[in-house]
Amino acid sequence: MKTKLENILPADIEKRSFEIIESELETKIDEEIKPIVKRVIHATADFSFEKSLVFSDSAVKTALKSIRNGVDIISDTNMIKAGINKKRLEKFGVNVKCFMSDGDVAQYAKKNGTTRAQASMIKACMDGGKYIFAIGNAPTALVELYDLIKSKKACPVLIIGVPVGFVNVVQSKELIKTLDVPYIISDGRKGGSTVATAIVNALAIMASKLP
Repeated sequence: MKTKLENILPADIEKRSFEIIESELETKIDEEIKPIVKRVIHATADFSFEKSLVFSDSAVKTALKSIRNGVDIISDTNMIKAGINKKRLEKFGVNVKCFMSDGDVAQYAKKNGTTRAQASMIKACMDGGKYIFAIGNAPTALVELYDLIKSKKACPVLIIGVPVGFVNVVQSKELIKTLDVPYIISDGRKGGSTVATAIVNALAIMASKLP
């Protein structure tokens, strides 16, 4: 039996993908968060994110306002930095930064027995700036950010906390939920740089559509 393929023009593939996603959603999703959930599903082909993405009450409004006000984004991987549509953010004056490959970060991590992800969070918070943090890989980055906030050395406007894996992944996300900081988190072990990138790109698109 010959497989029947859809005849879709390249320009229409994304549109058709989102139509399929819309048709296969199992729950009624709040319209405020729906574009984000759908873009994560589009990036991962994983419908479990329909239920596992968790948003604090003010997360989306805070994110959109912050992006439009030019708040920079700090990521814990260069993969996230590379995947974010920076052209869309540039019109708001938003920069995307990642310190994981910096020489001083590697030196700090070696000297102090930390991961580079932890050291990169410490460096990001040294200037006391207000940032959006997009953590998609390392739970140690999320735990370090939690400690920095508790010790009043960091004051993020939003935390996107979606690390993936098995060791301290769930626990790190639960710590962020206890803070008085807006957050977008993926419950459970699933997440990753692809998920963090999709969330940021969805927010950037939404910010661009605002009047």
